[in-house]
Formats: sequence, C-alpha cells, structure tokens
Amino acid sequence: MTETIHVRYRVDDTPPLREAVPLGLQHVLVMMASNVSIPIILATAIGASTGDTAFLVQVAMLVAGLTTLLQTIGIGPVGARLPVVEGTSFGFLVVSIPLAQTYGLSAVFGGAIFAGVVQVALGFSLRWLKKLFPPLVSGIVVLVIGIGLIPTGMNLFGGGAGAEDFGSWQNLGLAMLVLAVILVAYRFGKGILGAASVLVGLVVGYAVAAFTGKVSFERVGEAAWFAIPTPLEFGLSFPAAALIGMGAMAIATSVETIGDLAALTKGGAGRDVTDKELSGGVVGDGVGTAFASVFSALPNTTFSQNVGLVALTGVMSRHVVTIGAGFLILGGLFPKLATIIAIMPAAVVGGAAVVMFGMVLAAGIKLIAASRLNRHDLLVIAVAVGVGQGFALVPAAADAFPEELRVLLISGIVPAAFIAVIMNLVRPAEDEGGHLDVDTIEPDAAL
Repeated sequence: MTETIHVRYRVDDTPPLREAVPLGLQHVLVMMASNVSIPIILATAIGASTGDTAFLVQVAMLVAGLTTLLQTIGIGPVGARLPVVEGTSFGFLVVSIPLAQTYGLSAVFGGAIFAGVVQVALGFSLRWLKKLFPPLVSGIVVLVIGIGLIPTGMNLFGGGAGAEDFGSWQNLGLAMLVLAVILVAYRFGKGILGAASVLVGLVVGYAVAAFTGKVSFERVGEAAWFAIPTPLEFGLSFPAAALIGMGAMAIATSVETIGDLAALTKGGAGRDVTDKELSGGVVGDGVGTAFASVFSALPNTTFSQNVGLVALTGVMSRHVVTIGAGFLILGGLFPKLATIIAIMPAAVVGGAAVVMFGMVLAAGIKLIAASRLNRHDLLVIAVAVGVGQGFALVPAAADAFPEELRVLLISGIVPAAFIAVIMNLVRPAEDEGGHLDVDTIEPDAAL
C-alpha cells in the first residue's frame, strides 16, 4: 500500500552537488557520535592504550563508510540499494566487552565473522525469522541491551572505571555539561543542530575539557597524517563463547535492521519495503560485519537516527548517502583525526553515553508497548528480563557453569533472548496474544 507523502528526491534521483554534498554531510553529523563512541567505550572498558583506541576509532569510521556504500550501491544480492547508513552496532557491544575482557579483542573479531555468516543466512530466509521475533520478543531484546549498557555509561560518566579521580566533581561536571548541551540542542536546535545534538554536546564538552587541562594533545602530534589501516591488527580467534554470543546477537540485530528498513520506506517514500530490499539489507549487514572484522572494526548495522532524518527531510536519494559515505572514508584514512577523537576524556563520552544507552532502553519499551499485553506476555517479560539481567547484575551466580557458557550468561542479552523466544513459541493455544506483525516494528537500537 502506498501513502501520499512529499518526497523531495526519490531513491534513484541524483540531486545537484550543491545540495547533495551538504545533505550527505548531514547524515555523517547525525551518526558520527554514535559510531565513534562505541569503539571508545570498548577500549576504555578493557584498558586499551591510546594508540589502540585511536586505531579502533579510525577503522570504525573507514568501515562505516565502506559498508554504507555496500548498502546504497549494492553488489548482486548484497545491499538494500536504499539510503541506508551503516555504523558500529550498540547491540554487539554488550557481548563484546565481556568477550574482550576474557579472551581478548581477537575473540570479538573472530566471533563477528561468524555473526556475519549468520546474518547472511538470515537474509536469505527471512520468513521464519519474522515468526521468531514478533514485537514482544524483539522489544525484550532491545530493552535488555539498553539495561546492560547503563552501568558502562555511568562508569564513563564518573570519569572511567579505575580512574584515580573517578566520581570527582570535575568529571561529573563535564559529563553533566555534555548532557545539558545535548538536551538543549535537541529541544531548541533547528535542522542539523537539533539532529546532531549528541555531536554538539561532545564538541562543547571536549572544548571545555581541553581548556581546563583535561586533554593532552601530545599523541595527536605523533600520529601520521595519512595511513591505511593494517588488516587483522588484533588477530582472530574463535572460542565457543564468541561464536555463540555473537551469533545470537546477529539474530537480534537482524530484527532491528528489518524494522529500520520498513520504517525507511514507509516514512521516506510512503510505501512498504519489498522482500528484495529486506533480504539485501540484512545480507548487506552480514557481509559488512564480516568485512569489518578483517579490519579489526566492530560489527556494523543500520543506524535508526538516519532513518528518522530521511523521514524528516523527504530526501530518499541513495546517492546523497553515498556522498556521506565518502566523507566517512576520508575521515578514516587520517589517523590524526582518529587520535583527536580517541583522547576525548571518558567523562565527556559518558555525558553522551547515558543519553544514547537510555534511548536504547526506551526503544525496547516502545516495542513492547506496541503489543496488547496479556498475562502470558507479562510472564515472558518477567522471566526473560529477570533471569537475563539477574546473571548480568550478579555474575557470581553463574560461576558453576563452564567458562564459555558463563560469559554468555553474564552478558544478559543472550539468556534473555533465548528465554523470550522459547516462551513466546510455547504460549498457550487459547492465548489470543495480541501482538503485531514484525513488519510494523521500528526498533531504534543503533543511536
């Protein structure tokens, strides 16, 4: 069904460069903060060096640009050929942190390759995936992702776990300043200023931190002006926990991608997404995630904030997003830029992280609320969230399990997703359920 909607440019339209360039840059501004925050958060959580952090930021930018091109231009059955922006996935972060702490970064990237294979397989068999992940189940998955990320956000808010001045007024002041600027820019900002409120908050916080002596730019001077990232910088390893954890998360993020693509075509063009676009988009996610691992970048997925930007502007042109991808690639080839981002104080990142993580949680609540909840649904939520987050909050409760299984349990997301899927499948026959078709969901977990 097609709705009457004002479209400035259609999918295959090519706007003049004087319009396409700023429109493409706008997409980069909207997603930049989220894309670079995730590798910084992971690096901070595992105590990585400044050099390694800068490398992770650099490849996050480069790979986001390349995988976005894969979606907008497409290669055979790979890619949605829609104005889809790809970036580092928040969903995988919950699993990546405990994996990296236990097995090292090589396990994260090895598991991500397997996750890419899973996503490619799902892209070619979407019919049964829709049945496994109705809005209730996908909402629980997104909700638990958000809950699991909040402690990490608050550690950053205080200045970084293990920091000598953790919880100091200087760190809290920086974080609260960033948070306040984001809220003001979002509420009162117009156009790009409002859409890029997170980026505005980070820039203001960074500037204040530098002025007060919280930032040392020595590493920036040492960094090269131009460099092509070395593939397999951190190597690859394939422990069972990494394969299972990343594989399970691949299913959850594929559900998010389905919702993003459906929302993109509905909000931007007033039509339903086609099966070919859905399949190509999920397959593109998988190929992009596997490709990212080769360059030691975290898994990539569609960014929902850019979906909202398309709906707001009415610019459905995939060529505009292709230009935005070019900006990302250029940024990823200049280590000085990556280093400038990498030395950003943890408290500055924390002020933005609590907002983004909270929005993930809110998106899960929105998905769950889309269903008319009955007693069985409430029981599914209670058990899945209670058990899943119970292990995450009290890791010692999982000490009796083998180490591979323990890592999955304490992630929170894996047990919650498994319980939610199983309990939803075995709901009583007389249960009328009242949940919506998966095509109507619009999860927003990559903020």
